[in-house]
Amino acid sequence: MIKAIVCVDKNWGIGRDNDLLFCLPTDMKFFRQTTLQKTVVMGGNTLRSFPGGNPLKNRENIVLSRTQVRDDCKIVPTLDGLLEELKARKNEEVFVIGGEQVYKMLLPYCEVILVTKVEADGGATAFFPNLDSHPDFSLECSGKPQEDNGLSFRFTTYKNNRVKRF
Repeated sequence: MIKAIVCVDKNWGIGRDNDLLFCLPTDMKFFRQTTLQKTVVMGGNTLRSFPGGNPLKNRENIVLSRTQVRDDCKIVPTLDGLLEELKARKNEEVFVIGGEQVYKMLLPYCEVILVTKVEADGGATAFFPNLDSHPDFSLECSGKPQEDNGLSFRFTTYKNNRVKRF
C-alpha cells in the first residue's frame, strides 16, 4: 500500500528553501515511528535536505533523481522506473515523503495520506495539493489539537477514493 506523509501549514505549504517550515518534535517523532523499517520514496532535493544529505536510517530509501549516483540508497531516474519499483512492492507499506513534485506525481497512487496540519503560515514556496478541495480525497480522521514549540497542529488522515492502479 502506498501512503504519503506530510506536514503542511494552513495554506498547504510544505517547505521553503529546501527545508521544512516548522520544527515540531512531536511531528518528527510521529514521522520516525510511522516510517521506521518501511520504504520511503522521495526526490533528490528531499534527500539533499537531510542532515549530511544522507538517507534516512532504518528505512529503505528510494530516490527519484536523474543526476544522483550513490550506493547508500536506490536511485531511480524516471517516473516509469519508480512506478515499476513500487509495483514490485505492492504488498509492502511504502511512504511518499516529498518533495513537492514527487508528491504531485505519486498522489493519485496513494491510498492514504497522513497530514500534520499546522495552524500557521510558514511562508512556503513549495506546496502540497489541498486535499480539502480535491474531489478524490476525503478526510477520514482529524485528531485533537496539540501544541509544540508554540504552534497548534493536529494529525489528520485522508483517504483517496479513486486510487490509480499501476
